[in-house]
Amino acid sequence: MDLKEIKKRIESLRLQVDDLRYRYHVLNDPKVTDEVYENLTQELIKLENQFPQFMSADSPTQRVGGKALDKFVKVPHPTPMLSLNNAFSKEDLEAWEKRISKLLSEKEQRQLDYFCEVKFDGLSISLEYENGSFVRGSTRGDGLIGEDVTQNLKTIQSIPLRIKDKRRIEVRGECVMPKKVWEKINKQFEKEGKPTFANPRNAAAGSLRQLDPKIAAARKLDFFAWDIANDLDELKTHQSEHQYLTTLGFKVDSHQDTAQTIDKVFLFIEQLEKARDGLSFGMDGAVVTVNSLMLHRNLGIIGKAPRYSIAYKYPAEQAVTKLKNIQVNVGRTGALTPLAIFEPTLVAGSTISKATLHNMDQIERLDVRIGDSVVIQKAGDVIPEVVEALVKLRTGIEKKFKMPTSCPVCQGKVEKREIGEKGVSHSTAYFCSNPKCPAKNRRGMQHFVNAFGIMAVGPKILDRFKEDGLISDAADLFVLEKEDIEGLERFGEKSADNIIASIKEHSKVTLAKFIYGLGILHVGEQTSEDIAEHFGSLQKLLAASHEQINGLENIGPVIAKSIYDYFQTKENKLYVQKLLDNGVKITAAPKKLSNKLAGKTFVITGSLDSMSRDEAKRKIKAMGGKAGESVSKQTSYVVVGAEPGSKFEKAEKLGVKILDEKQFIELINGK
Repeated sequence: MDLKEIKKRIESLRLQVDDLRYRYHVLNDPKVTDEVYENLTQELIKLENQFPQFMSADSPTQRVGGKALDKFVKVPHPTPMLSLNNAFSKEDLEAWEKRISKLLSEKEQRQLDYFCEVKFDGLSISLEYENGSFVRGSTRGDGLIGEDVTQNLKTIQSIPLRIKDKRRIEVRGECVMPKKVWEKINKQFEKEGKPTFANPRNAAAGSLRQLDPKIAAARKLDFFAWDIANDLDELKTHQSEHQYLTTLGFKVDSHQDTAQTIDKVFLFIEQLEKARDGLSFGMDGAVVTVNSLMLHRNLGIIGKAPRYSIAYKYPAEQAVTKLKNIQVNVGRTGALTPLAIFEPTLVAGSTISKATLHNMDQIERLDVRIGDSVVIQKAGDVIPEVVEALVKLRTGIEKKFKMPTSCPVCQGKVEKREIGEKGVSHSTAYFCSNPKCPAKNRRGMQHFVNAFGIMAVGPKILDRFKEDGLISDAADLFVLEKEDIEGLERFGEKSADNIIASIKEHSKVTLAKFIYGLGILHVGEQTSEDIAEHFGSLQKLLAASHEQINGLENIGPVIAKSIYDYFQTKENKLYVQKLLDNGVKITAAPKKLSNKLAGKTFVITGSLDSMSRDEAKRKIKAMGGKAGESVSKQTSYVVVGAEPGSKFEKAEKLGVKILDEKQFIELINGK
C-alpha cells in the first residue's frame, strides 16, 4: 500500500474500533467478539507505530499514556461547576416550586415543566472538546478551579475521544465505579492485605486521582453525561441536551423523564428509589431541573447554586451495630462530649465506626450502654449519630456509662454544670476546670482564626505551627514572619505570602469581633455585639463589675458570670494583653447613620440577591437595629431570602412579621 492508502486504512480502523467501543461500553450491545476487537486494535497500533506521521491524539490507541505524572495541575473551568441545593421531602420540592414561580411571569409559569434524572454518587467531571477532539478533563474542585485529570479520563472507554460536533463543547457528567468492579477490587485488596474502599464513590475518586494512568485504566471506571455547560442555540430544553449527548456518543442513564407537576416529579422519585438497589452504580437521589433552558437564564443563580435545579436526597439510611465503647473528647470551651465507638459498619454508602452522642442527657434519654446493639443513621454528608438502643437484645453484660471525674486530656478536675438561660430549659454539661488544658487551647485557636476571618490558616496549619514550635497560642500568629513559614516542609514562598497577608489583613477588628474571638463560654456573635455596644471599649469591659455585666439586657446571670470570670483570670488577662502587644488593633465600629431601626431586632434567613447577609446586618446595625441569630417572640422582623431555613417556619408559627428582600430594602431606604 502507498502512504495514501495506509492513511485511509488507519482512519478506517479508528472509526471501526471506536464504533465497536461505543457499542460495547455505551450501548451495552457488542457487535463482534473480543477477539475481533483486539485484532483490529492491534492492526491499528502496528500501523501507527510504523507510520508515526499519521498518529493522532484522539486515536483509540492513545487512551493509556505511558508516562506517570508528577502531580495534578490546577485548571480553571470555562463555566463554573455549580453545586445544588437539597430537598428531603415532597414539601421541600413544593416550597422550591413556589419560590421559583414568584420569579416568573404568569405566561412562564404556565410553561413550567421539569426534567427528572438520577443523582449519581460519584465524582463530577468536566470534559472539554474543541474541533471535535477531547482536549481536557477536570474534577469539580471548588467549582471554579479543578484538577486536570485528562490522562486518566482518556482511559475510560465510555468517554469518546472525538465527537462529530466541531464547536467548542463542555460536557458535564459523573465518573463512577460500577458496584461489581468495586466488590472485585476490594476482594483483591483484602487478599493482598491492603486497605479496602469504603464505597464505590471513594473508589472512583481514588482511582481517578492516580498519577499513573495505567492504574486508573485497570480500575474500569465508567462515565455518564448529564449536562452541556455552554449554550448551543438549537437546544431549547434540558431534555434535548440529554438527547444530543446521546447523539454525540456519550452514555446517558435511561432513568429519566419529564414531569408537568411536582406530584409527577415525586412519583418519578419514588419509582427511582425502588430501582435503586438494582442499578449498576451508586446513587443517592434524583436531580429535578426546570426543563426550559430559557427559564434557566431568567431564574439565574443564587450563591453557588442554580435556582432552576434541586437535588432530592433519599432519607437517612440506618444500620445496626455493636457499641464497643464511649470515648470522651474535650472541646475548645472545655466541654466534654461523648463519642460512640462501634464496630465498623456500612451505612449510607460509607463505612463508619464513630458517632456523636452529644451529651450525658442524650445518653440517659436513649439509655445507651456499652455493649448494646444500637441503631445508627447517616444522611448524605451529615455526621452519623446513634438514634436508638435495642434494649431487648441485651444479655446482661452491658455497662452503664459514667462521665469521667478528671479530664481525659489534662487530668484536670471535671465540673458538672447546668446550662440554660432565662425562659430556656436547662441541660447538664460537664467541663474541664483547668483553664490551661491543651484541648481548650487547640480548639480555642481554631475558633479564634475563624472568628477573625483568617481563612488561610486552617486547623492542620495551626497544628503544624504548634508542632514546629512557631506558636503557643493565637496571639503568636501576629508576629510570624514569612521566613518562619516558607522553610517548613510542604510550605513554599507563595503559601507563606498568602498566610502572612491573611493574618495582617485581619489584625484590625471591631471590639465585638475581638470579644467573640476570645472564645468566652456562652458568648456568641450577638452577645459580643451587645457587650461591645454597651461598654464601647476594651478598657471599660476589663474594669466592669459582675453587677454591671449582669445588668445588660439579654444577658442572664450564667453568661454574666462567664464573662466576668474570664477577665478576672490571670492567664486570660495576659493573653488579651499579648494580642494587643503583638499587633492586634481594635477599630471603631461603623458609625450609626440613624436610629431609624432602634429597638427593632431582625433575623435574616436564606440568601439575598442585592447584598450579602453580613452586609444586611451592617446596614441594620448602622441604623440602630439589632441583627439576631434565632427567632423568638421578641424578634421584630424575619427577612426571608432564597432557600430559607427553619427560621422562616418558626417565624410563621410565632406570628413574627416576615419581610421579603424588596420589602426589607424599602424599609431601610425609608420607602
